[in-house]
Amino acid sequence: MNEVIKIIQRESVYISYYFMVQFRQIAGYWILGMFIGSLVSVFAKDAIHGAFDRIRNKKWGVWGVIPASLLGIASPLCMYGTIPIAASFSRHGMRDDWLAAFMMSSVLLNPQLVMYSTALGVMALAIRVISCTVCGIAAGLIVYVFYKKKAFFNFDGFEPRASHDTHPNPVLRFLFNLGRNMKATGLYFLVGVLLSALFQRYVPADRFAELFGKSNEGFGVLMAATIGVPLYACGGGTIPLIREWLAMGMSMGSASAFMITGPATKITNLGALKIVLGVKRFVLYIAFVMVFSLVTGLVVNLVVK
Repeated sequence: MNEVIKIIQRESVYISYYFMVQFRQIAGYWILGMFIGSLVSVFAKDAIHGAFDRIRNKKWGVWGVIPASLLGIASPLCMYGTIPIAASFSRHGMRDDWLAAFMMSSVLLNPQLVMYSTALGVMALAIRVISCTVCGIAAGLIVYVFYKKKAFFNFDGFEPRASHDTHPNPVLRFLFNLGRNMKATGLYFLVGVLLSALFQRYVPADRFAELFGKSNEGFGVLMAATIGVPLYACGGGTIPLIREWLAMGMSMGSASAFMITGPATKITNLGALKIVLGVKRFVLYIAFVMVFSLVTGLVVNLVVK
């Protein structure tokens, strides 16, 4: 019994050490991401959504999916916040293909997660931004081709939610938003750091590289895309994991696949999307996400040596 207690105490010391190392390395990126995310949410959200609304009457045709995807990434809202806004856009005549591009990229990325992803390095950040933008554009193009003459979304019952950022003092508005941001992401961030510490302590780097590295790139990308479905809970929780995985030998393509399927199949996002898509189009959405993530991972592995 004493021996078991000694082992537990020893392992606790190791894990605590790895946890603190990981925490010190990545906490600054998390704080910066929340700071930028709250700034955008409080002071730029309406301008971003206004810009998207103003392109509604532009005669850009299918090319409008490009600015729509970019504005989706700039939007700070989660999917449950994006759908009511998209419902309002739809009622005012916004095209479904543009809405699909906006909503797809909004699911995958936001300003806060962009800043937080700088912890992964310039290459991973660039790949994430580019792949998420292209994913939004691709979603818009598919809706344009296959649903040109029929509705793709059903926004019945969705109304824009009241904003929490209503305090007349702009500084207090920002601080209240930052507090909500910390509350929403803090636990996920700490859990992500803990998981990365456990990986560092107990998972051999060479075995991990064999499974997810370039030497096994096809299966590694498939595995990364697949584990993104159940494992992803919050962007703030997965960055420490992805950072550790890359250090352990995960290929950039596998990481890219995980960064697409993770947020795209986050359980809260799926619940909201199923309501507006219906069963058939919801299945098509899942298939699109899996295929796009696999192709993206394989292409990234070919390009990034």
